[in-house]
Amino acid sequence: LLAPTEMSSPSLKTGAYILIGVGALTMLMGFLGCLGAVNEIRCLLGLYFACLMVILITQVAAGLVIYFQKESLKEELSSIVGSLIENYDPLNDDKRNLQDTWDYVQRQVACCGWTGAKDWEKNEILINKSMTEYPCSCANSSKDLEVDSGFCNLDDPVNSTATYADWPVHEQGCMDGVEKWLKDNLGVILGVCTGVAVIELLGMILSISLCKNIHSEDYTKVPKS
Repeated sequence: LLAPTEMSSPSLKTGAYILIGVGALTMLMGFLGCLGAVNEIRCLLGLYFACLMVILITQVAAGLVIYFQKESLKEELSSIVGSLIENYDPLNDDKRNLQDTWDYVQRQVACCGWTGAKDWEKNEILINKSMTEYPCSCANSSKDLEVDSGFCNLDDPVNSTATYADWPVHEQGCMDGVEKWLKDNLGVILGVCTGVAVIELLGMILSISLCKNIHSEDYTKVPKS
């Protein structure tokens, strides 16, 4: 479970609640859509249309919030990650999931720290070890690729103390790495979002068409006086 102190950001909590709500609404929407189409129930098809519209509006609103509040979100993420790095402890099982997630990010993005490896100089354990150890997930050498998390020892420390500059780690910070990944994959992300929006619009159009067909059939079945 995520530690409450690390996940105290109001914006991140709000975003998580929105995603949970959209996921639940999507499941309900799919069930109602299938039930309404199979049994030709107009009210369920209308509800299906309304759910699709709410989801589409929510997605657009979320995109606008992220775009206009990106600097604020970046500051909050910086604070959260900074606290995580400062208190990172491989022996602390209470924060294991969150720490493993951050190790995964550093390995996949090939980065170290939020702004750079210097962020890890604030870690209490590394300070006590005189910086002669470094986070294994930051390593840029093939020797430590099999180590997923925790701290690794410097092979030949020059002195009894060291700095982040002596570590065999990636120079790039994860903030820059994530931004670079988003820019490189912006076309794919926009394409997926556009595809999802088009599918939702088609679903709305089809639900309206079915409602009209059902209404026409009901009208033709009414006996004329």
